[in-house]
Amino acid sequence: MTNQPYEPYEGYDPYQQPPQQPQPPAQPQWGYDEQQYATQQWQGQTWETQTHAPVQAAAAQAPMAAAAETAYLPPQSYEHPYPAEQPQPQQPPQAYATPAPAPADPEEGYGPATLAGNARVTDAQRARLEGRSPIIEPGMQPALLTALLGLLLAVAAPVSSYALVVPLVILQAVTAAGWFRLNGMWPARQGIALAFLGGFTADVAVLVAGRDQAPAAILGPLGVWVLLTLVLQLRSHADPDTRMYGLMATVASSALAIIATGYLGADPDSVSIGAAAVAVAVLARALPLPTPASVAVSLVAAAGAGIAVGGMTGVGAKGALIGAAAAACALIGHRAASYDYPSRFVHFTAGIALPLTAAAPVIWILH
Repeated sequence: MTNQPYEPYEGYDPYQQPPQQPQPPAQPQWGYDEQQYATQQWQGQTWETQTHAPVQAAAAQAPMAAAAETAYLPPQSYEHPYPAEQPQPQQPPQAYATPAPAPADPEEGYGPATLAGNARVTDAQRARLEGRSPIIEPGMQPALLTALLGLLLAVAAPVSSYALVVPLVILQAVTAAGWFRLNGMWPARQGIALAFLGGFTADVAVLVAGRDQAPAAILGPLGVWVLLTLVLQLRSHADPDTRMYGLMATVASSALAIIATGYLGADPDSVSIGAAAVAVAVLARALPLPTPASVAVSLVAAAGAGIAVGGMTGVGAKGALIGAAAAACALIGHRAASYDYPSRFVHFTAGIALPLTAAAPVIWILH
């Protein structure tokens, strides 16, 4: 070392940047996940252990500070300039799993499955799984609406067949909608429309052919609608179980809507007796009584209503038989509408319509 002051040599500019040396081409990065690589334990010699062994040995000899600075740095490359994304934690399993045939969420996609809509777990099935009773009776409000519709049928029947069609069409529409929802299938616009159209076709056939030809006018559309439902279900892209479920629901709903046409085929006096008896029976069934007592009171009240209306129409004591038989069928329909826990939609559709619809065949037979 000399004590002479520093003097730049001639031609040297201290502020001039040194010339850039050409860099060798960057080696391609393999882009492996360092966390995954660090946690793996290799057994024996593999391609990666042979390749990275010198690197690990050199890193072990580096100072502690350099190791601390570089230990958590992920590998950088042009393809993966950022650290690998951490895996998302899995969601815990749901506490309650809904069984087949389909999800219970009404917002699920429905797709082109069936004419009868989306098959899903009903509230009654859920109640059974949870240990609750699936039987919830519709109550007084649906009973009042049933009584109102029954009285409309009873009053319109003696007027004319065309007057009777008005409350009958309402009954058939509510029957079709209520049956699909009772079976846990919603939305079912095509199925409801098909079932209602079958009932309306039977109404037109009876009006054209007359009451004397009512059996052929009712059974004819019933057979045609069963065949039509089969053909349409064969064109469905749903799975076989869903198609079968939709087929049975559509056939049953169409059959109920068509059978309700029996009010047009029966004698007007019998229609008045039977509809009035159903109205009284459903109101009595909605009273807060034990089930056996309620059923007994309903049948007795319906027989009394049949006698009263039969006396006004000239049928006489036969009215008691018609009223009691119609009430027994109505109670069966009322019970069927109770198998949904709890659904106001079912109660205000199937709960209103099924008692009257179930009574139509017996009124038609006993007229």
